[in-house]
Formats: sequence, structure tokens, C-alpha cells
Amino acid sequence: MGFGHLISVRPFHLDVPYIEALRERWVEDCKAFIMPWGHMIPTLEDVAYLTGLPVQGEPIAGLERRDYYDDIVELLGPEFVVGRRRPIRSILLGSLSEAMGLRGGRRGPLETLEEFYTRVRGLLDLGGRSEERCVRIFTSYFFGRLLFATQSSQMNCKFVLLLRDLAQAGRYTWGVAMLGHLFSLLPSSSRRSQSTGGFTPFLQIWGYTRIPMGRGTVAEERQTMVPLMGRWEVAPDPRVTDRRAEDVRVTLDHYPHEQVVWTPYAWEADASHPAVAAGRPLFNLHLLLLCLGTCEVLYLELVVQTLGWHQPAIEVPSLGREGHSRRRFFAEDRDWGEEHGSTVAYWQEGGEQTPESQAIRLLEGRLAEQEVELASLHTEVRTLVSRDLRASSSAQSARGYLADRLQDALDQAQARVQELEEQAREVGTERRTMVTAMEELRDDRATMRGRLLEAREREREAETARARIAANYEILKDRVLKKRREQQRQAQQATPARTGSAFASLDDIMSLGDPSVVRGGVQRPEASTASRPPLPDRRREREEEEVSSSRRQRPAEGERREEL
Repeated sequence: MGFGHLISVRPFHLDVPYIEALRERWVEDCKAFIMPWGHMIPTLEDVAYLTGLPVQGEPIAGLERRDYYDDIVELLGPEFVVGRRRPIRSILLGSLSEAMGLRGGRRGPLETLEEFYTRVRGLLDLGGRSEERCVRIFTSYFFGRLLFATQSSQMNCKFVLLLRDLAQAGRYTWGVAMLGHLFSLLPSSSRRSQSTGGFTPFLQIWGYTRIPMGRGTVAEERQTMVPLMGRWEVAPDPRVTDRRAEDVRVTLDHYPHEQVVWTPYAWEADASHPAVAAGRPLFNLHLLLLCLGTCEVLYLELVVQTLGWHQPAIEVPSLGREGHSRRRFFAEDRDWGEEHGSTVAYWQEGGEQTPESQAIRLLEGRLAEQEVELASLHTEVRTLVSRDLRASSSAQSARGYLADRLQDALDQAQARVQELEEQAREVGTERRTMVTAMEELRDDRATMRGRLLEAREREREAETARARIAANYEILKDRVLKKRREQQRQAQQATPARTGSAFASLDDIMSLGDPSVVRGGVQRPEASTASRPPLPDRRREREEEEVSSSRRQRPAEGERREEL
């Protein structure tokens, strides 16, 4: 099933202050520990070397239920659901330990770790259950207590479904799921809590391997053990010592940068580590870490120095994909194989290559190392020359020896420079191809930008033309209205009566009750027309309403013409 190497690791003490100091430096935005010397991230290479868990295979993106009652009865046994109400989504770790005969197997205050280890092996008893059920019970306890541990005393039942087919379980990428689960729980840890979710022993040994300032040391008699976690010995339980997380934090702040170990596995052979040999093609790729509802991003660009490449100053990259962590329970069953369809396809396609090729990275790293070595050689030359000048005439043989040593050093440096120049020429073609492609992209972008500016200029000209047409329309409309009003006034003055009425004009109608006006339109001498109310022009009002309605219709017709 892929757990054999990890289960063979003998127990060791947890360095709680060291783990607390590490987790305080975790930044969720870049999924990395921010150290004084830069970013550091546990990678799949660390998982394969340290734990031996498989990182190559089928991603863990299966089914997650709202109720696991029937599954627990079928896979583990009915005793785990006795007296419990539905829905069941988690199991107490105490019930699993009791099922294995480990109830009350806590280590005593005066008991050594070796004595506790021996006593637990003697207590382990899975009873008369079938082999498959025994394996599922033990593996569930292993998941909840170690591999997928949380800050609670319960095991999420979603991992039990992965054990239905034990043969299929051996093809899952347990190392990838473990790392994604750890990433998802690190941000939820607080300084006031002394427990961290996830596989904390892995995090502790990873820190010892990269920053050797903890309580762990590599045992001499375990130099060939696999995985590498099995080679470490840890000092007694820090809970009974005076060491605190504040002390480790201060030590980390002032840790010498040159003592950070970036490539701790340089002398390890892949043949000795099956998980490494199978997973090495993934070690330099961008990947998404899947663990059912958890999908975490592995920002490998931030730590390419761990792959033996030169590490430039770089901002947090964006892969165009965002991770998420959904640890809540659901009201209905969820099939993460369908939910993560594109992500699973991304994994099966092999992820994404880091932007620059490995050859260029290696070349840059070697050039940087060569500059440091040449500077050291120049310092040694100056030292030897000064000693040679101060030496007496009786030290001719010593000077000759020093001169020969200096010449050998210079010859070696020159040979290395020539070797690097040859490698640079080999990589030159690839770089020129990349530069040409970049130039073509820049030209295409400039062309598209020119077309965009031209389209925007045309749009502005069209807008100006529309505004000019609207202004001319208003002016023409005013002129038409004025002309019509003038024609109305002239018509009223030229034609006193149009309807054939007995009255001479409309003024006669309005003056019926006016004593100053008599029939026939003759004005009485004592009456004054200055106080007569103005005559409402009904025709003029109707014409103005017609013009207003035509004005509302014409902009709408203009807008339809613009849309066409």
C-alpha cells in the first residue's frame, strides 16, 4: 500500500518549540516559510526522501459522503457505530486504539521511549477479525493519529473510503496528499496552541535537514536506513526542559545564512529510495497537491535552489490556478473526481515545467560558484605573494613550492572557466531561440496595441460626429419652429375669420361678457383692451407637441442606425 518504509521508522520525540517557531513563519499567500535568507518550502523530493511515501500515481480525489454510517459498519465493524446517531462523519481515535488493544497504552512519566515502544508492540492485538478488516482498522488509526492528523482527537471518515479496495490503495499518491493536507492546516495554527495539524514529524525532520539547529542528530549506526526519517535521533521530550519557542525564534532570526543546507540529498543514490526513483520526473514541475477536498499550490519557483539551481530574487508567482481547502462537512455526497476534473487532468498531464530550462539554471549556478571560487583564489594569490616577498633568501625552495601550488590553482581555475564557456555555447542556441520567441511576442503585442489605439481613435471621431449632428439638429429644429410661429402670426393677421361664424373673430367670442365691446368687433370708447386676457393659441400648442414627439423619435432612430 506504500506505507511500509514509513511504518518501519522508530518513534522519536517531537521538538515542539522547533515546530512552533517554524509554523509561525508560514505565509498563506505564497505557501512557504519566510526565513531571513528567503523562501523555503517542503517539496515532493523531501517527501520521497524523508518518508518513502509514493508521490507518483493516481491523485486522491474520490468520494466524500455526508454520512458514513453504512461504510463504517461494512469496512471497520458495527462496534464503531453502536449508540451513535446518524449522520456519522468522524470516529474517535480512542475507539480505534481500543479496537487494537492499545487502550491505556500512554507512556509513563519515567518510561523511556524504547521501553514504551516495546510495551506497545506487546499490547497490539486486533482480535479475531479478518485480515482485511484488521488492516483497515490499523490504517485508519495511522491516518488519524499521524499521516492526516488534525488538532482534534477524531479521525475523519472520508479517508476510510480510500481503503475499500486495498489493492487500489497501493496506487494512490499518499505523499502528495500528506503534503497538501499539511499545507492546508498550517495557516489555522496559532501561537497559543501547541498542536499543529498535519504530519508534524515530517515537518520537524525537514527542518532538521535544512536548518540543523534542532535537537536531532543522525545516528551513526543508521547511516543506510531508508527512509531518511529513520536515521534521526531526537533529544528527550522538550516538555520537561526549559527550552521555549521564543529561544528557537531568536536563533532562527540570527542563523548564519551560509549554514543553510539547500541540497541535503546530493550524496543519496536513487536506487536506494524507490519513491525517489519513481517520482523524480515530478521534482522540477509546478503541481497542485490534491487530497479530496483540499487542493494546494506548490510554488516551486520560489525554491529552485533546492534543485541545485541558481536562486534569483523573485516575487510570488501566479500559475493561473488557485488552491482551496474545503474541510467542512457537506449536506450531500461530493465526488471530487468530477469536482477536480481539470485539476486531475493537469496532474495526469505532468504539471507545468518551471519557466527556465534546467540547463540554464545549472549554468547560472555554476557561474556564481565559479565567481566565488575565483575571488577566493585571488585572495590566496595575494597572501602567497606577500609571504613570498617577506621571505628570506634561504627560503627559495619554499617559494618554489608555493609558486607551483599557485600555478596549479590558476590552471584549475582556467580549466573550469573553459568548461563553463563550452557549456554556455551549448546553451546559447536554446537561449537565442527563447529570445527570438520573446521578440516575436513583443512585436505581436505592439501590433495589437496599434490596432487597438486606431480603433479607439475611430470611435472618438464617430462620437464627435454624432455630437455635431445632434447640435445641428437642434439648431434646425429651432429655425423650423420660429418659421412656423411667424407663419401663424401672419395667417391670423391676414384672415380675421375662417369658420364662417356670426362673430368677426375669436376676439368677438371672448368679448361677449365685456361691456366695452359690441357686436361686430366695434370697441366701445370707454372700454380698454389693455386688460383683456391673452387668447390661447390651440393650434400652436398642437404643432409644438408634434415637433416634440418627432424629436423624441429621431434620436431613437439614430441609435438604431448606429447599432446596425
